[in-house]
Amino acid sequence: MTDSSSILLGLNIDHCATVRQARYRDLERTCGGMVEPDPIALAFAAERAGVDGITVHLREDRRHIQPDDVQRLRACLQTRLNLEMAATEAMVAFALEIRPDCVCLVPENRREVSTEGGLDIVAQSDRIAEVVAGMKKGDIAASLFIDPDPAQIEMAAEVG
Repeated sequence: MTDSSSILLGLNIDHCATVRQARYRDLERTCGGMVEPDPIALAFAAERAGVDGITVHLREDRRHIQPDDVQRLRACLQTRLNLEMAATEAMVAFALEIRPDCVCLVPENRREVSTEGGLDIVAQSDRIAEVVAGMKKGDIAASLFIDPDPAQIEMAAEVG
């Protein structure tokens, strides 16, 4: 474990899963078994190499990381697990069940390849505050993916 003044290295394994899903999208089961590349194997290799955390984005459209991936990671990882997620009821329930070390609330747009802009907290401050409070109550650290806009930064502070 590093001290609090150290810079930490996290690895996002989403696009390893993107390749897997492209190769095996017509199969009923796309994780576990003999499918490759296996994002879980990548996470374990990174953990052995000293990474401080693994990040996954379980998108509502399930285009890459799958719920089984997150469950397998939570059961086996020794390092931090960061779950990027939309602020939906289903994702909040999933996070509270899986109990990652932290969550990062992000916007989702099905037309984007990857997250392209920040969460608009100003427009949905009540909902974001509710989700952040729920994560804190579940002993899960919460962060927000926002644009560097003063109004968004101020609202992020307000919602905790």
